[in-house]
Amino acid sequence: MRAWFAAAEASLLRDLVGQVMALIAADEPELAPGPAGDDVAAEIDALEALLRDRPAPEDPVLARLLPDGYRDDPEAAGEFRRYTEPGLRSAKQQVAQEMLDTLPDAGGRIQLTQDQAVAWLKALNDVRLALGVRLGVTEEFEEQWARLSSEDPQWAAFEVYAWLGAVQESLVRALA
Repeated sequence: MRAWFAAAEASLLRDLVGQVMALIAADEPELAPGPAGDDVAAEIDALEALLRDRPAPEDPVLARLLPDGYRDDPEAAGEFRRYTEPGLRSAKQQVAQEMLDTLPDAGGRIQLTQDQAVAWLKALNDVRLALGVRLGVTEEFEEQWARLSSEDPQWAAFEVYAWLGAVQESLVRALA
């Protein structure tokens, strides 16, 4: 699959993907690296945090990107999240990084393998989900956008949302 991105488009993609990566990484507890015995208590606390049931994220974007497995059972949802969330965060970071690695800094021509195109689709989906939540996009997207004047600050964000959808669609067609 081949595509060409202008420098401004590549910059916008890098910025948006980077924001999603930062958001996904922000709340992830980590084990402190270092030689054994440096701060054993801190390492034990971090390990216990990894093993505890996890509450749903308070940020609506994170809640959309890392959805509950059980909506009607908070205890089961927390346990499910404990086992799945670290892998989901890691997978999202991985596809986002693959997208960044295959996107030229200054724009230009790209050629993607099928696996890279799938990674792009996943990363673009996460960006669209995040932007859609922030904008309050509904199934009536076209009507929402049409009600905005071109001077409204959200108008440009709706245009970016639509453009991201077009990029996704072109990738889907290329993969079909």
